[in-house]
Amino acid sequence: MTTEGNASRRRRRGGRVTRWSGDSLFFRALEPEEGWDESRTAVWANQRARMLDAMARAVAAKGYARVSVADVVQLAGVSRRTFYEQFRDKEDCFLVAYETGSEALIGEMLAAVARLEKPDWRTRLRASVEVYTATLAAEPDLARVFLIDVLGAGPKAVELRRRVYERYVEQYRVLSALAAEEDPGIAPVPDLFLRALVGGIGELVQAQVLDHGAEKVTDLTADLLALVTAIFEGTARLR
Repeated sequence: MTTEGNASRRRRRGGRVTRWSGDSLFFRALEPEEGWDESRTAVWANQRARMLDAMARAVAAKGYARVSVADVVQLAGVSRRTFYEQFRDKEDCFLVAYETGSEALIGEMLAAVARLEKPDWRTRLRASVEVYTATLAAEPDLARVFLIDVLGAGPKAVELRRRVYERYVEQYRVLSALAAEEDPGIAPVPDLFLRALVGGIGELVQAQVLDHGAEKVTDLTADLLALVTAIFEGTARLR
């Protein structure tokens, strides 16, 4: 099986045409050896990526409560048996999709920073925020799942969201320490402020998705950069 250049994959199964996004975060997160070759591991990984992608798109279209396993397997082009070989139930698949997508997004942000040559903290911040907003804008279904639908998927999903937000807090904690090291006029930002910052970014992006569509998330990039910079530079004045 080849990668094919187009973003939308189409296969016929049981008389139905199925579609999935071969350029989604779930596919980009595959290890190279788990890409599109014919090995058993690659087939398993590909089926998993297709089901996670299908879950995200189904939930974005219908809402978590109305999505069924049948919706997911039809969109992914797999059998119910294949679904239950990898996931316990709909909730399990959704949680894996949310966590996998979130980790892949954070990974792309970190990779963007790693490609920079001797960046200061402001350059690191710009690179990571630009990747964050551009990725959400390019994948509107995932944006809805990350920011909106997860809140209605039950207590396990809400707890998972809290843990994912802590991953973002950790990234900003590292950046804050670097900023304080580079600039004597900047103090490390307290964790309480960092959590407020991450939560505030989430609320701003959520509102943008609801009011204008995920495709317009990049319009927030400059404002998010200004927000983080103001908090980093202003913390020392509060002490």
